[in-house]
Amino acid sequence: MASKTSAEVIIGGKVYTLAGYESEEYLQRVASYLNGKINEFSKIDGWIKLNTDYRNILMQINIADDYFRSQKELQGLRDEIASREKDLYDLKHELIATQMKLEAAERNLKSVRTENDENTKKIIRLETELRTREEDKRNQN
Repeated sequence: MASKTSAEVIIGGKVYTLAGYESEEYLQRVASYLNGKINEFSKIDGWIKLNTDYRNILMQINIADDYFRSQKELQGLRDEIASREKDLYDLKHELIATQMKLEAAERNLKSVRTENDENTKKIIRLETELRTREEDKRNQN
């Protein structure tokens, strides 16, 4: 189990000590995110006039919205990865099937070449026999 880490961070101009099992860098990033949200909202006209409870709930809603949007984006990326993995799987199987067809075609080609060589030899033998018979016939006449 990771050791507990604590870090002093500044959020909204105040110093807080955050503790957890994450790195100090991570805790600083969390504080930086919150400061970004505070700065984002402080630029909105009338923000400072809202009571603290209302500002806090609006901030929480906005952070929850960021979270759910990130979750949706993450799911989209996961779906895309799954789709690409399926495409890759299909392509690999198609490649294997094509390789098997190629190997079968190469075996067939080898067989046809062997048969062709045998037929060529047979033709040469038969042509030789035919010439020999024709010569024998001429010699007999």
